Amino acid sequence: MEQTKALNALEPFLALSKTATSPRAASDLVTQATSAPNTFVFAELIHTPNIQKLRESQEYALYLTLLEIFAWGTWEDYKGRTDLPKLSEKQHEKLLMLTLLPLARSHATLTYPALMSALDLPTPRALEQLLTTAIYAGLLTATLDPAHSVVSVTSVAPLRDLAPGSLPALQATLASWSDRCDSALEDLELRVAEVRKAAVEREMLRRKKERALEVMLQLGDDKGKGGGKARDEGYEDAMEIDEQGGSGRQTRGTKRGFAGGFSGLGKRLG
Repeated sequence: MEQTKALNALEPFLALSKTATSPRAASDLVTQATSAPNTFVFAELIHTPNIQKLRESQEYALYLTLLEIFAWGTWEDYKGRTDLPKLSEKQHEKLLMLTLLPLARSHATLTYPALMSALDLPTPRALEQLLTTAIYAGLLTATLDPAHSVVSVTSVAPLRDLAPGSLPALQATLASWSDRCDSALEDLELRVAEVRKAAVEREMLRRKKERALEVMLQLGDDKGKGGGKARDEGYEDAMEIDEQGGSGRQTRGTKRGFAGGFSGLGKRLG
């Protein structure tokens, strides 16, 4: 939403650039665009033909350089050039707010002293006023903590233009991120496969144990109906099933217990 708002704010200046045929008119347009309250992206304006012609003007070429600093530069870049046009109060504030964006992206928590040093602000009060203006402008979402002199940033608006030559570095960063995502997905797929395999094995073991129990109960019900051979075969089947399920020792003990009980019963009946 912030990008749409900024692009809409730039539209009038894009239209005016078509009639700014002289270097003086083009330089005035640069000043107006960089002073307007909601203009924070300037790449489209930079690439308009009449603004590009400023590069050929010996007197006004520095206005194009100034516009490029507003597009992808920082306050430090402006300070490093003593030949650039002097900034108005509105331009100064805007360039400081635009400088906040890369600083906020690089650190989730920013300290007052670090920000005051990077932005050349004299007092914490001046810094808080600038941060409040940037927050209300939608440039970032942050919480100020004057008691501890820190700023906690939660989000930063994507409102800076890409500098020339920065695309390969951005592509490399995105490719690295994509590789990490692929690796994480592979690990997740392996983990899911392991969990599914373990679930299948548990289900097989549960069914084997249920089958062994059913066989034992059936043998108990049929103890007076079947012969000894059939009974032993039933025990052997149950023991085999239980051994596959990991409880063979317990089944063998159960077999001996049933066998002893049946033997004693036979003697009493005899």
